[in-house]
Amino acid sequence: MALLEIEDLTYYYPERSEPSLEQINIQVSEGELLLVTGGSGSGKSTLARLLAGLIPEFYGGKIWGSYRLAGAELKGWRRRARHSAVGIVFQDPERQLVMTSVEGEIAFGLENLGLPRREMFRRAAEVMTFLNLLPLRDQFTTHLSGGEKQKLALASVIAMHPRILILDEPTSQLDPVAAADIFNLVESLNREMGYTIILIEQRLERCYHLADRLIIMEGGRIICDAAPGEAARWQLRKGLPFIPPVARFFASLSSGADSPVPLTVREGRRELQRTAPASPAPPDHLPLSTVSRSSTQKKEPLIRASGLWYTYPEGTEAMKGLSLELPPGELITILGPNASGKSTLLKLLAGIIKPQRGKILLQGQDTRGLAPSQMGRYLGYLSQNPNDYLTRDTVEEELKFTLDNFGLSDNGVCAEMMKRLALEPLRGLNPRDLSSGERQRVALASVLVTEPPLLLLDEPTRGLDYRLKRELGRFLGEIVAAGGTVVLVTHDLEFAVDYGERVVLLFDGTVVSEGPREILRESIFYAPQMARLFRGRAGNVLTVEEGLSTINGGRAYGGRSG
Repeated sequence: MALLEIEDLTYYYPERSEPSLEQINIQVSEGELLLVTGGSGSGKSTLARLLAGLIPEFYGGKIWGSYRLAGAELKGWRRRARHSAVGIVFQDPERQLVMTSVEGEIAFGLENLGLPRREMFRRAAEVMTFLNLLPLRDQFTTHLSGGEKQKLALASVIAMHPRILILDEPTSQLDPVAAADIFNLVESLNREMGYTIILIEQRLERCYHLADRLIIMEGGRIICDAAPGEAARWQLRKGLPFIPPVARFFASLSSGADSPVPLTVREGRRELQRTAPASPAPPDHLPLSTVSRSSTQKKEPLIRASGLWYTYPEGTEAMKGLSLELPPGELITILGPNASGKSTLLKLLAGIIKPQRGKILLQGQDTRGLAPSQMGRYLGYLSQNPNDYLTRDTVEEELKFTLDNFGLSDNGVCAEMMKRLALEPLRGLNPRDLSSGERQRVALASVLVTEPPLLLLDEPTRGLDYRLKRELGRFLGEIVAAGGTVVLVTHDLEFAVDYGERVVLLFDGTVVSEGPREILRESIFYAPQMARLFRGRAGNVLTVEEGLSTINGGRAYGGRSG
């Protein structure tokens, strides 16, 4: 008997005429790790809420079908028993944390379960030790890093000893190192401790190999339920994009339906060693002038930042003498760990905050002397939080509101932007009622409609599926081709190598590396999957298309993505 069974389940949110989940059938065995993916607005987060018992109890709406947990209908379970059996960790940990201290946050859920004080202390001590939170037990939760907050949210749920753990994009705000740390914990919980885990994720290169099964959703329905390798082949036949680079590469090369599809870099390197003898590879440390046309073409900077220092009121020193030049007509990606100063740099460039030392010249003008209205003529800025941009009652009004603020007329740009970002079906809906990925797209569209020559985007791909990221990458490429400049802060390495021309790597408030995208192949933690796969074999490979071209002379694919 399956631990969790859903049969013929359909669900409507209140005041919605279309179902958000339709004819859902799922069985999850004890100890299984089920990975759920799909397009933005496909129903993934709604499914997570359903599995956690939040639908329909908290969200309301209409529901049909059967949901059984351990053989018993979920609606027959008492609330306390249900929440102790199924735990959920949301993609934004700050919305889940309610107490001021780390230990208090872990104890909060246990108090609600009515556990004895001695049992509460034992469980809290165990999970803090397991997740390496013991040194932070008395820390204020607001002072934690993004990775530490995500660990704390996970700890507060694990302490309640759920049989099923649901993780809704738990690493969407984390850098590659912190994300790997979280997924190492997820793997240990599943394989060593026997937790049944349902993982909802968009950045599949981080976790595809961990899954026993993959479910793909579209339009509130399940369109694929298969093992990861089998799902990769099926998606290639159907033209679907929810495949991480290594699996896509080998599924594209694979000739037989029964031949295995390597899912990890280690498995892939072994397969390449077996099937494709290594050809002479260029040296690992090519001079930068030989690997990128942009490095040989000196352009007058659009923005020149010199010796920037900035300290926040509570004492956090975010910028430490940073200097940077941003030329026109390029897409520059800014990478680095959480709390390295990436978002602070974007706020300084946008004029939202002013440097305490140093200066920023925008087309030769010191930004300290420019009013926000003057800065707005030159640039568009997108922060990490899409809710900062959502004030109108409909998506269409949101975009027109931005144009009105700048005294611009709608010459069809609103309709074009909604089409490019797949917002047309949502044009009459309230943005605050949309999914996280949909809200991100609305916020992005509200910035892009002004068509500024300089775009400063902070994590614009967060919550976007592979298909929408591809469309965004193409659109940003068109802006750059027309002479615009895009500066993009991201933790999405695959997007950075697919569409970026230059890379700036920050650490502790200063630039530690800068150059064309090819410098990422030399990195340890910031190298994309394909660079790791081909390291020592072909030094110029960063993307799936480049890997296929290396293996088969470009017969399957050619050029870069987009």
